[in-house]
Amino acid sequence: MKHGANIYKYAKKLTCDSSEIIDFSSNINSYIPDINISLTNEMLVKYGDSSYKNLKNAIATKYQIKKKQIALFNGATSAIFELFKSLKETTVYLYAPLYGEYEKAAKLTNKKIIKINRFEKMKEKPTKNSIVVFVNPSTPDGKYYDLENLFTLWSKQKCTVIVDESFLEFEDLISLRKQINNYKKLYIIQSFTKFHCCAGVRIGALFSHTSNIKKFTSPLWHLSSFDTAFLTQRLQDSTFNKRSKELHKIHKKELFDILKSSNLFTKIYKSDTSFFLVKSKKAQIIFTYLLEKKILVRTCDSFDFLDKNHLRFAVKDSTAHDTLQKSFQSI
Repeated sequence: MKHGANIYKYAKKLTCDSSEIIDFSSNINSYIPDINISLTNEMLVKYGDSSYKNLKNAIATKYQIKKKQIALFNGATSAIFELFKSLKETTVYLYAPLYGEYEKAAKLTNKKIIKINRFEKMKEKPTKNSIVVFVNPSTPDGKYYDLENLFTLWSKQKCTVIVDESFLEFEDLISLRKQINNYKKLYIIQSFTKFHCCAGVRIGALFSHTSNIKKFTSPLWHLSSFDTAFLTQRLQDSTFNKRSKELHKIHKKELFDILKSSNLFTKIYKSDTSFFLVKSKKAQIIFTYLLEKKILVRTCDSFDFLDKNHLRFAVKDSTAHDTLQKSFQSI
């Protein structure tokens, strides 16, 4: 499994509807409030504001940066590929395991790839004027790293630094965004999909120094009017932010307790975000059994430095957790 959330593939395999599958492979916020925005004729008929002024204002306020430091893309993955196309450096260091699209983007732009094992060789020094990529909190293990020392090292080496903070918002963790003003070769990848619970809304952002953002020219109207209206409203909703974090804390503990009490796993990795990486010699059996129960979890053998003994479970709501717990009891 190279990505989570491929419920359509497994629904076909199980000859069921995708809505029947409980998707523990997808790391989306478990708090899903009703939306109070409607698709209108005006959204369909009129051209939207191609400057996305309202959305950029909402992002700038939410993330405490300037509008001129924001570039918008049709999803965070698009931001990754466009960023790599713009970088002239020929060597990239990937702190692995990490989101697989970074390696794809590096290969597509013919860069030399060097992988640093986060679990064992964090102190390895990248060469000068190279690119470094770090996902924080990490995937698939969910660990948050204090990057102060690493960032100092990267800066001394004059590296172009890409930090993916797509899973940062679930807990009160410190962002590297403030360094944008101090270090011009820093880029922050921001997905809105995860925390803001909108995988179907394809908007991602790149935060960087104003001089870098000027390099990115997107086609006119590359974001839909509905998507931008929805995300603008969601970002401005302080109640959503507060309630999400409250429920995340409750649901995360629920899932951890279920995983621990199952006695099926030899290791549950400490997580600082919305999923848990686990290890078991019976991982493949567990995956197959749960799938038969229409519960999909993420296999992790496609990640560097992990193997078929690893699975990842995303935090879901209490109903989904109850179903998982009952399934564990019947293994």
